[in-house]
Amino acid sequence: MTDQASLPLHPTARAQHVLSLLAAEIGDKISTNLSVCEAHSHGEALEIANMPVGVVFAESTQDVSATLALCHHHRVPVVAFGAGTSVEGHVTPPDGAISLDLSRMTEVMAVNSSDLDCRVQAGVTRQALNAFLRDTGLFFPVDPGGEATLGGMCATRASGTAAVRYGTIKENVLGLTVVMANGEVIQTGGRVRKSSTGYDLTSLFIGSEGTLGIITEIQLRLHGQPEQLSAAVCQFENLEDAVNTAVEIIQMGIPIARVELLDDVQMQACIRYSNLDNYRPLTTLFFEFAGSPEAVKEQITVTEALARDNNGLAFTWADTADERATLWKARHNAYWAVKALHPGQRLISTDCIVPISQLTTLITGVKDDILASGLYAAILGHVGDGNFHTLIVTEETEAGRQQALALDRKIVARALALGGSSSGEHGVGLGKLEFLAAEHGEGALSVMRALKATLDPRNILNPGKLLPVGPVFKG
Repeated sequence: MTDQASLPLHPTARAQHVLSLLAAEIGDKISTNLSVCEAHSHGEALEIANMPVGVVFAESTQDVSATLALCHHHRVPVVAFGAGTSVEGHVTPPDGAISLDLSRMTEVMAVNSSDLDCRVQAGVTRQALNAFLRDTGLFFPVDPGGEATLGGMCATRASGTAAVRYGTIKENVLGLTVVMANGEVIQTGGRVRKSSTGYDLTSLFIGSEGTLGIITEIQLRLHGQPEQLSAAVCQFENLEDAVNTAVEIIQMGIPIARVELLDDVQMQACIRYSNLDNYRPLTTLFFEFAGSPEAVKEQITVTEALARDNNGLAFTWADTADERATLWKARHNAYWAVKALHPGQRLISTDCIVPISQLTTLITGVKDDILASGLYAAILGHVGDGNFHTLIVTEETEAGRQQALALDRKIVARALALGGSSSGEHGVGLGKLEFLAAEHGEGALSVMRALKATLDPRNILNPGKLLPVGPVFKG
């Protein structure tokens, strides 16, 4: 390799030098096309963009290893990129960086039906995996919405609508293949359901947002398709009644598959965007029940009684697969429904989470904050696990951005005061950096920085993300 003293000093020149060396190793998997680079300059929602010097389209763990080995030696930043669906600026490159796109790594490597697990490359999406599994009687349940890749879901510790029953991505990963900053390839975990040997490295990399290593393969838990699925909608005149219903469902231990909240503002947008003409613009709960016919019947009976006791209106049922698909597609399109109502304006998506007993206090307080701000903002979320989102619309100006961020800070402050977290599933990226010290304390952050410095001593892996500015890296 080139002697360190002879390296180009300018970050862009160093990255260009690495790309030229990589071309000799991995062939025509590199692009410096402006439109390709622009597509890799940002994710969704948080409108922070910066162009990478080039994009490497990895097709194997070996491609990732070769890229990182060169970038480590030449001190070139690398940002892993999957589907670009992250919403907190996770995939925005710093100056002089290379974007490492894993979306071509789409092989389902093994399915072990008898053990309810499978192994996939990082670029496989959850939709593609479930299509592959369709005839096996198995499925993968973690559903954050959008065409997210499983590698990206691991990197951001994704959650979603089914987490209340099946858990987050963290609970559904058995092991990983990870490429370290210097190009070394390691294996974490395995195929067994539990182990009491060594540090839990799998959990360390889940949610590390590409700052400690790049995940290239995942060993996943699978689940049996439920015998019966039923979906229902219940509307409420009062927001507090709807949230109380969701809280009581969880507190009573009803094994509901999904329970999603859309407030009156969000429901109005979804009715228009997704043609939900049978519903009124009221606060609404979407339910899904799964299990044996007898179990589903029991879940429905108790849930209907709870909703009725909380002044819920009559249940509307979506029993066919097409009706359920329409319902959940409308929920997943909630962001775009709000955006469509406000063309040319900025839309900031935020999330937070609290213990379930504090959810009603938080959401009703946030609704008051929204009304006091004068901004248009919608509330929606996975209320079964205490997590919800606020979609804030504001003018495309710096003053508008600051107004939206002020509301966001109030929401997070409320969550932290109630024993919650600044993010239940979006992650940190760039958007949540300012809240980490208040949530975790400087002691915990110093441990996180020590881990980062040990595993990535030259700070090339997604630098500037996840951890607030701390001690200067050496290497």
